[in-house]
Amino acid sequence: MTDGELRDPKQLVGLARACDPTGAPDRLSAGLFVAESVNVIERALAAGHRPFAVLTDARWERAAAPLLDRIRAATPEAPVIVAPTEEVRALTGYQETRGPLCAFHRAPEPALTDLLAGAHRVAVLEDITNYTNIGAIFRSAAALGIDAVLLTPSCHDPLFRRASRVAMGTVFQVPWARIGTDRDWAAEGAALLRDAGFATAALALSDNSISVADPRLKAADKLALVLGTEGDGLRPVTIATCDYTVRIPMAHGVDSLNVAAASAVAFWETRWEG
Repeated sequence: MTDGELRDPKQLVGLARACDPTGAPDRLSAGLFVAESVNVIERALAAGHRPFAVLTDARWERAAAPLLDRIRAATPEAPVIVAPTEEVRALTGYQETRGPLCAFHRAPEPALTDLLAGAHRVAVLEDITNYTNIGAIFRSAAALGIDAVLLTPSCHDPLFRRASRVAMGTVFQVPWARIGTDRDWAAEGAALLRDAGFATAALALSDNSISVADPRLKAADKLALVLGTEGDGLRPVTIATCDYTVRIPMAHGVDSLNVAAASAVAFWETRWEG
């Protein structure tokens, strides 16, 4: 099954019945996600996620032995399967893995209001669909003091295998939730953020943009940094709803940075030091 299918409860009815024919067919209704590598799996466990099953290439068995023993002891109902490389490739479709694969039960997303209540710096990802960029942004968010990451409805899932691996498991350390609806996330999301006391800053190239080093940004008690897609950037309606339009000054005629690199610069420059 693909990552997307594991997220869809309708796709998991057959799997639930195959695992437990007498059990409730909706017992996997929250969905599953796959974590790859010892480090990512350990961070998922530390965050309280419950393993469903583990599959590891025999090449990784010795190095992963303490982790596998821990899962066997804490979650005996989750099978731990060790298989040759070719069998793992045939079962998963992954040509290469960088450690064990663990399917976890998805936990409910936290309420947006709860995330914003105690936060001072949040990142909003608008329609970002590159898993490498999502993972890199989460890693920077964890390292540079972002309290929460908010995803628009069309932004891809940070728990997808590649995103969580690039993030080095920090997707389990930085809380995240969805914001707004497909109808008009920008107007809805901006209103929610303002009600929670946040100023909003859109990272975009614009004639009226201010530098990311502008002291007003760092002085803000609560600030939401809004980041857009790699190619098109933020939508005009999104920029219009934000309090500030922010740019990163460039040299040598470079017009912009990759969104993941831009996020790290913005997170550092506007970090909260209260």
